[in-house]
Amino acid sequence: MRGPTKLRPAVLGGAAAALLTVATPPAGAAPIGVPPPDKIVIDVVTVNGSGCPAGTANVAVSPDNTAFTVSYSNYTAQVGVGSKPTDARRNCQLSLNVHVPQGFTYAVARADYRGFAHLEKGAAGLERANYYFQGMQQTSFVNHHFTGPLNDNWQTSDTTDIDALVYAPCGAMRYFNINTELRVDAGTSDTSKTSSFLMMDSTDGNISTLYHFAWKQCPAR
Repeated sequence: MRGPTKLRPAVLGGAAAALLTVATPPAGAAPIGVPPPDKIVIDVVTVNGSGCPAGTANVAVSPDNTAFTVSYSNYTAQVGVGSKPTDARRNCQLSLNVHVPQGFTYAVARADYRGFAHLEKGAAGLERANYYFQGMQQTSFVNHHFTGPLNDNWQTSDTTDIDALVYAPCGAMRYFNINTELRVDAGTSDTSKTSSFLMMDSTDGNISTLYHFAWKQCPAR
């Protein structure tokens, strides 16, 4: 059984090195709008949460400016043997400063999440996320549920319809905020003898989260 103890600090470095070569939209997910030709730079302004202690989250932009990734090396919610009550929920709040070339603005059209789950029979898991620009109304959380027994990789996607995309205001600096959360509920599983967990990880060179940009040009002033 694959367990949380397999997460190591060295995993993040290997995953980060792979991000620039694998961070491309999946088949059928063509980018929305024409990406700017100049390089995009993303600075992590703040990182808060039990799922992303200092030094365990990394952000990288794809070479073609169609997506960016966030990788984690210590993001696991768990219940059962060896776990504390507070371990059942993990969250991460990222505030990002996206440096966009002049004349362009962006939205996030799709977010793909990956990880691994081990849920005993009777246990359940939850992955949820939302995104919003600084000073603007928060979007609703999108929830994805998992039910035990389960012992496998998982992947979920949050997609926004084109007519519902929220773009950053042109000519204004607004941080982009990402809130994610993992939860595990023991349910009817026997926590005195078993363990259940849900992790968002970057092992085996797989990126844990991939955010797809939608681009458009700002009106000429």
